[in-house]
Amino acid sequence: MNVFTDDFKPQPFWWDAASLEQQTTQNLPQSADVVIIGSGYTGLQAALQVARAGKSTLVLDAEALGFGASSRNGGQISTSIKPSFSKLRRKYGTTIATNIMREGQASLDYMKNFMVEEDVECEFKTPGRFHAAHTPRAYERLAKECEDVTGIVKTDAYVVTKAEQHSELGTDVYHGGAVYPHHASIHPGLYHKGLLNLVRKAGAEIISHCRVTNIERQKNGFQLSTGLGQVRAGNVIIATNGYTGTLTPWQQRRIIPIGSYIIATEELPKHTIDQLMPTDRILSDTRKLVYYYRPSPDRKRILFGGRVCLSETDPKQTGPLLRDELIRIFPELADVRISHSWSGLVGFTFDSMMHAGNENGLYYAMGYCGSGVGMASYLGMKIGQQAAGNLPNVTGFSEIPFPTRTLYSGNPWFLAPSVLFYKWRDRLNF
Repeated sequence: MNVFTDDFKPQPFWWDAASLEQQTTQNLPQSADVVIIGSGYTGLQAALQVARAGKSTLVLDAEALGFGASSRNGGQISTSIKPSFSKLRRKYGTTIATNIMREGQASLDYMKNFMVEEDVECEFKTPGRFHAAHTPRAYERLAKECEDVTGIVKTDAYVVTKAEQHSELGTDVYHGGAVYPHHASIHPGLYHKGLLNLVRKAGAEIISHCRVTNIERQKNGFQLSTGLGQVRAGNVIIATNGYTGTLTPWQQRRIIPIGSYIIATEELPKHTIDQLMPTDRILSDTRKLVYYYRPSPDRKRILFGGRVCLSETDPKQTGPLLRDELIRIFPELADVRISHSWSGLVGFTFDSMMHAGNENGLYYAMGYCGSGVGMASYLGMKIGQQAAGNLPNVTGFSEIPFPTRTLYSGNPWFLAPSVLFYKWRDRLNF
């Protein structure tokens, strides 16, 4: 059986409704108050704050605008913090752990308010998330985590037993799970388009296919060398996340670029979608190599993502592997075909935490660890306000270090053995 449809596309499903713009043609200005490197959610949210503060604003991207993870993700919006509150409390103490958890909640609240205030048309919904437990032990951990954050943040989360699971998900492979009713979903491509329109209306200049090759610190700012010439900047924001490279070695040593792979199925009968996904919730599980999935915004397809390879490879190769996992969860889809298969780089960190701040004069926000839609938007907003001079350099992450490892320079040589180990752990149901 050919698992691909006749009109299969090796590109994000989101690009069907929000194709990437052609190369911009404007000239590079001689200077800007703030130059932002990266045109994803982080960079555009930062640019919006800077431009609205009356500062001359320039956004540069080495590729097409939104080419990276901002147009490739699964469109899921959560409270974003990967470590549990108990783990954070053991590591940092109650005060810092509480501040970090509240930043996660603030990122979700920010997205909801932003959509209303800015009237961005991007299929934004608040269907909630069902986080499925892949083992009975994982279910117990979820139940405890729901209790731990009571009084810290208002999640309204509740557990669903295995006996009740079909009300959330039409499968028997999980052992119950937790519902987070305030988590949201979005069309990533349309959201990016909406951000571009807002930033342009605010007066910022945005130039694609303009790689920054050097940043030189000068007395009153920075001199940036690009493929289109040089530009002076008062402040610089690094908004490159999983695509961070040798331009900024300090950040590169702290970001682990990991490919995540997604497929979209062909259109499915309504009764099939309703049986397998009776709600519109976004979905994920507790495996270390997590799967994340959801119905498409029109509820005609299933979008299914995860890590199924030891090293980075062609999405045409990973597409059938993801399909196999989708069928393992939903045997009813044994004959389903793939209409789209794609990948993007996720920016992970050694402490599984996002980070934002200022290092040697360069502002940055990155390391979203797979929860970038909401947190990239929120921290992009925060770092934009800081670069514009309107906000102190303080977030809930300000009191924790941004760790690296000895000899790590940005090449995740340890990724393949780590993936192999986590596959083994997941298979043994740890």
